[in-house]
Amino acid sequence: MTWWLRSGGDPALLLADFLADAGLSSPDLSDLAGTGHDYRSDISVTREGHAEEPVCGAAVLVSAAGCAALAGAPPGPPSPVPAIPDLLAVVFDHAPAPPGPHPYGDFRLGPWQPSWTAQQHAGAVRRVRAAIGRGDVYQVNVVGHASAAYRGDPAGPLRAVTRLPGARYAGVLSGPGWAIACASPETLVEVRAGRVTTRPIKGTRPATAQGRTELLGSAKERAEHVMIVDLERNDLARVARTGSVRVDELYAVRRWCDLWQAESTVSAQLAPGTGLPDLLRAVCPSGSVTGAPKLAALDLIADLEPVGRGPSMGAFGWIDREHLDLGLTIRTVAVDADRVHVWAGGGITWDSDPAAEVAEAAAKAGPLRAALVAQPLP
Repeated sequence: MTWWLRSGGDPALLLADFLADAGLSSPDLSDLAGTGHDYRSDISVTREGHAEEPVCGAAVLVSAAGCAALAGAPPGPPSPVPAIPDLLAVVFDHAPAPPGPHPYGDFRLGPWQPSWTAQQHAGAVRRVRAAIGRGDVYQVNVVGHASAAYRGDPAGPLRAVTRLPGARYAGVLSGPGWAIACASPETLVEVRAGRVTTRPIKGTRPATAQGRTELLGSAKERAEHVMIVDLERNDLARVARTGSVRVDELYAVRRWCDLWQAESTVSAQLAPGTGLPDLLRAVCPSGSVTGAPKLAALDLIADLEPVGRGPSMGAFGWIDREHLDLGLTIRTVAVDADRVHVWAGGGITWDSDPAAEVAEAAAKAGPLRAALVAQPLP
């Protein structure tokens, strides 16, 4: 199934109904057995449609604007890749084996063109700090975008993106005139055996001994991180058994490519009767890529960012009869007929330095850009 904002209707209900028709959606996620397919194995989906029985599961993509719609928030500016649906679900009848290597062939990438200059990005950071000073928000995630013209077949470069170290949600989705490649390390929401889990990531430093020390010792990064953990606790509480929300791990440092990142694990026991629409409305969009309070942050984001987030900062993952696992589409590349698109950003607090925030966004986008032009390993 495909859905765009312009299509109207409730995307959460449409997705639940579609999956129910495929025999995949449970009216009560608290009853999921939790022994199903592990999405973190690689997946490549290039077709849409309803598979013949037995249906194994469904790959799901929700754009940033689709996630905003689930929260009743403004979608922000138009996506630079409008061919990509705001909601996509593909059902199939077997767990696909990892495809063979894709040669780079004659793929060539032109110069990157940012949607805003470094000075404009820094100006957005200052505007967020001013909003924090007024008490409008506590934190806002600001995301930048860049694109480059290409020629040739992008299949090999997109597959290289999914091979980046530290990617929990690594895969390719494609449709008529578009494709995305995800290398996200972040769990938006997972449900196993009736327990719901999210793993917010906030805080970044170079993956060096000094960088690790700086990340562990940064009061600014820890405060930013804890703020989002609290937001995620509140989100899960909307669908949790009373008193069951807990922080299983706080501020663990893990590696993605050449960066250290701080990650926490928050979980809860789902309340009886919690359905897929309830869950999606509670957790989408992620506080990691919005800010706090979430709706006020989304309002400011819609005003600040010159280009839509498209399939980035949304959800990408797997749903079957026993298991749900959706990653947050940070570290995501999109391709249309003419251009390659990359997004990256970071959380802005009162203590944020504009120049440092611009540099952090560039550091996050760097491995994605490099994978698109590097020759694949033999």
